[in-house]
Amino acid sequence: MKEHIKEMLHNSKQAFGVSLVLMLICGFAFPLLLTGLSAIIFPHQAGGSLIEVNGKAVAAEHVGQEFTEDYYLWSRPSAYHYNVYNENADGTKTYTDGSEFAGLGSGSNNYAPSNPELVKRVEADMEHFLEKNPDVKKEDIPTDLMTASGSGLDPHISPEAAEIQIPRIVEASGLEEAKVREIIKNNTESKLLGVFGEETVNVVKSNIEIGTAMGLF
Repeated sequence: MKEHIKEMLHNSKQAFGVSLVLMLICGFAFPLLLTGLSAIIFPHQAGGSLIEVNGKAVAAEHVGQEFTEDYYLWSRPSAYHYNVYNENADGTKTYTDGSEFAGLGSGSNNYAPSNPELVKRVEADMEHFLEKNPDVKKEDIPTDLMTASGSGLDPHISPEAAEIQIPRIVEASGLEEAKVREIIKNNTESKLLGVFGEETVNVVKSNIEIGTAMGLF
């Protein structure tokens, strides 16, 4: 009996020791090593890939923002409005469309194609887009401008979605069409390794350049 208890205590001690060592290695030393290496080798990415204007961080390269002004490129729809909200005088917070702020988050509504709420949202977005872009036909609107990404925070749109917005941006911004096209081209990202994915336009970076060209920053 004593030998059995002694063996059990020995095994428990070993298990505790192994767990403690693995916890220190996997939960502390390894993450600390990776954090240190990333800060040295990839300092910009490790810092959140922040974009600064006049010394002030205004955005992150890989997180979208909601743009509603006519002189900016518009992003894809987002159930969380890219976490952009207004603080009201009564202390409440609302999204830019006036709906209640749900708190910081990501994701989508995950509506099924047959869900009437999805149809309602797409029809409303389409009507607004056509109103602001009168030269565009309904059937020519790129799909990504009417559909949300899985995270609801994707800063990218297709080149076609950027192209179709150029006339509105030119008219509202006062910039030359060639300048707007140059800005979009500067922020068009190619396929990964020339093979994977598709060409995309970074809306956030494009709009920072547009705002700078307009003298807004």
